[in-house]
Parts: sequence; C-alpha cells; structure tokens
Amino acid sequence: MTPAPRSSLDAVDCVDYHTAGEPFRIVPFGTVPVPGDTVAERRAIALGPDGRPRPGGAMETVRQLLCREPRGHADMYGGFLTPPDDDGAHLGVLFWHKDGFSTACGHGTMALGAWAVDSGLVAAPDEGEVVVRIDVPSGRVEARVRRSCGRTRSVTFRNVPARVAGLAVRVETADFGVVEVDVAHAGACYAVLPAAALGLEPSPEALPELIRAGRQVRAALAGHAATREPRDPRLSGVYGVLLHDRLPDRADAALALRSVTVFADGQVDRSPCGSGTSALLAVLTERGRLDAGAVLHHASVIGSVFTARVAGTAAEGLVTEVTGTAHRTGVHRFELDPADALGTGFVLR
Repeated sequence: MTPAPRSSLDAVDCVDYHTAGEPFRIVPFGTVPVPGDTVAERRAIALGPDGRPRPGGAMETVRQLLCREPRGHADMYGGFLTPPDDDGAHLGVLFWHKDGFSTACGHGTMALGAWAVDSGLVAAPDEGEVVVRIDVPSGRVEARVRRSCGRTRSVTFRNVPARVAGLAVRVETADFGVVEVDVAHAGACYAVLPAAALGLEPSPEALPELIRAGRQVRAALAGHAATREPRDPRLSGVYGVLLHDRLPDRADAALALRSVTVFADGQVDRSPCGSGTSALLAVLTERGRLDAGAVLHHASVIGSVFTARVAGTAAEGLVTEVTGTAHRTGVHRFELDPADALGTGFVLR
C-alpha cells in the first residue's frame, strides 16, 4: 500500500448513481480543467505515452481522490463531465476508474442519461421518453430515458457499432492452460468466453478466481491482432474479459445468460456491463446463437439484469441496445485535509 501524495485541492462535489448495482460518480462541469477539443483528445491528453494517467495536475488528483479508499474503493467508477464534441450532443464525458481512463462505459452512459433528465439538463416529459446524446472517447452514444408518472423508469443505451474481430482465439494462461476466447469491439475491446472453460462459474464465491482468470486472459491477449482497432488505434487493447454461463430458458427472452466482466486491472463490474453486453451480442450473433431483434436476458454477478438486442446494422458493425435501470444514491462533498498523511488515498488491490 503506497499512499498518494498530498494535494492543495480542498473539496469536490459529486452526484453518485448506480446502474444495476455498478457505481458511477459524476463530477460536474468545470470542477477540474479537462483540456482538449474532443472527448477522445481529452482522454489522449490525460494518458501518458505508457497509457497510464499522467501524474500531477488537478484532473489526476481528483481521479485518485474519488477512486481510492477511503473515499472510494478498487472497483469505483465515474466520469468528468465535459462539453460535447459539437452541438449534436448534450454533453461529453471522460470516464475513469482506479487504473485510468476508459474508452467506453455503457453503465455510465445509462447513469448519465438518468442524471441529465433528473437534473433538468435535458427536458423530458412526465410520460414518454427522451434521447440524451453523449460524446464518449469511442464516439457518440445515446441514452433513451423512459419516464412514467414523472419518474425515470429505465434507460436504454445505444452503443457505437459492435463487431467481432476473432472467434476461438487460442491464448495460453499461466494457471488455466490454453483457452479459446472470442474477441469483439464495442467502443472497447472485450474477450468473451464461457466461465466453464476455465472450470469456473460467474458467482460471488468465485470472484477471486474470476479476477485471476480475467487478468491472465487479458495479459495473454496483449498485442494480439484481434485486439487492434484499425479505425482508431486509441481504442485498441483488451479492456474487459466477460465470462458467462447459461441460465434456464425464459418466456420473455430468446436467451438467458449470467456473466462477470473483469475489466482494467482486476476490477469487477457489478452490473452485467453495458459495453460488454454489446460485445457479447456481437459474439452471440456471429455464432448463430441469437437472431437480430431477439432479446437477451443478461444477469450480473449480483443478480441484476440488463435486457439487450441487436437493433440493426451499420457499416462498422451491429447496432446494439441495452436496457436497465439507474438510480441516484447520493450527493456528496469529498474533502482533502492538507494534514491528512494519506493524501488522496490508497489502493489495496
């Protein structure tokens, strides 16, 4: 455990949401300077040549302050609100987690859709729906917010196009031997495989082994051709490993799965993972397991659920939609006492 250095920062106000159990900490506009003309450029500026956050500066200080214990935890997630790339979107966001800045975040997009309506940034009817357009590092995405009786009831995330880059890609892991994974891009790159292929199941009891497996699969795929995104090299490299198994058939879905997504350096998504679900849809479609328009019932490690479907096609891949719920959990002011020896906090994992 190495505490982060102290900072002159006094306080940061945030609004917290959760999407199907996965946290999303919203840092309002103007809290910290986020340089760059587009969200993708802002992420590139935030990262150094090694792909890790640049040390020093208010942006990195706030990321550490809000992610690390005692104010956060190893699986915390959030984003800095930014202006959109142009007038076609309502807002932009630079996503962050304990290890840095991500290219995509479906659950965060859903939380931001709910927040934009709940906060009044985007006007919405008491009955009906409204589309919130959000610029993220991987492109422009949408959150379709459904309302009833003056309350937000659900949010549907329409992602950038998803595509499969490789099926049955063989990788060798240190502890699980040679395994085959499917690789798909959906704003971020995911490796998808049955948990049973590693002798595991996506359950809370198996989390230590699932984290170990996710880290090893991700490491084994480093530099693999299937993980490269030729249209934008900044989106290359495996971000998450989604390990799934089959659930009993349901009358309201064509297919039911449960999964755990291990992303970044050993973080576990409590939700079924928004952009990971998009990648999973692309894999299931490519393998002939799910028809276009058919509903996927996708459960998380905690039992929360997204429903998802392929809504169409685009030149770059499949258009996917993922639906779930997002709820506000609190409004917080986080402070940093200059006399606090732990500074912006610490990470135990």
